[in-house]
Amino acid sequence: MAGRFLPRVTSLLVAGLLLIVLWRSWPLFEGWFAPQQAEPRVVTARGDIAADEKATIELFERTRDSVVFITTRKQVRDVWTRNVFTVPRGTGSGFIWDDAGHVITNFHVIEGASDASVKLADGRSYSAALVGASPAHDIAVLRIGVGFKRPPPVPLGTSSDLRVGQKVFAIGNPFGLDWTLTTGIVSALDRSLGSDKGATIEHLIQTDAAINPGNSGGPLLDSAGRLIGINTAIYSPSGTSAGIGFAVPVDTVNRVVPELIARGRYVRPVLGVEADEALNQRLKRALSVDGVVILRVAPGSSAEAAGLQGARLTPEGAVAPGDIIVAVDGKPVDSVGRLMARLDDRRVGDTVVLEVLRDGRRIEVRAVLEPGV
Repeated sequence: MAGRFLPRVTSLLVAGLLLIVLWRSWPLFEGWFAPQQAEPRVVTARGDIAADEKATIELFERTRDSVVFITTRKQVRDVWTRNVFTVPRGTGSGFIWDDAGHVITNFHVIEGASDASVKLADGRSYSAALVGASPAHDIAVLRIGVGFKRPPPVPLGTSSDLRVGQKVFAIGNPFGLDWTLTTGIVSALDRSLGSDKGATIEHLIQTDAAINPGNSGGPLLDSAGRLIGINTAIYSPSGTSAGIGFAVPVDTVNRVVPELIARGRYVRPVLGVEADEALNQRLKRALSVDGVVILRVAPGSSAEAAGLQGARLTPEGAVAPGDIIVAVDGKPVDSVGRLMARLDDRRVGDTVVLEVLRDGRRIEVRAVLEPGV
């Protein structure tokens, strides 16, 4: 009997000893099962914001109220009921131009729209009326009836003295995310960009500041917070920012917008000559010259008065090229679009000096610019 119960007694003694050890050691294990009481970490003091960060913050806060959010709608007709109704068309950006309530944006932001509304930074929204537009420059002017607490206009800068490497700041509403700030530098100047309708916009500012759909029409600013351009387009295979954006320079804006406000349209200065881009490219290759071949001189035009000559038929029935314009005021031209841009830098009534290739000789011709149609 004793031999059978001895193992049981031994097991009970061992179990009892283990319980005593655990009871005496409980404070060591109590933390394993009790809820942890974590103390918040001490916050490290940041110190002053860097000077360049302060300048950027101040620039944004100073300009934000002058930037607007534009939404457009278009009319559609139900194919079954023939009823006409409006549907959302798109969004874009713009900015306050003056104290009369004029708002500047891109033409492509409002193109094809039946109506547009402008939302201010404080939440007020206004119906906008179209004052005028210049598709050739991708500029449009709207007007809203702003009275009490009118937002200030964006300070005006210049673009003729811009240099590659300068800091720039873009404010707009990309993808409907209102009042977004992006920064970058001037990446290049005097860029050309063709549109899907065949027109070419010249003198564009290239920037790596992130510009996305919805930024169009918003201001591009220099480090002093002055307007230096209108964000207008991006170059991207995916349709989103790829580090190459373009802006219409403010010198162009400041020349075009006053005429749009006064007349509703922009009257381009012209010479009164006829040229065709596709044909000009072929003639350039055939003649091995860079310039614009004049096909025809309009009767009674300033070009005729200046003695410019168009293409003509030879006695043998062949077409002899006319004058070839190779420079305007000392600046070279190599396409019809570039010629128009050079003339567009001047005003109606100005006299320009043309460098012309005639019968293999370079001559200078002075011509007065006249209003285009």
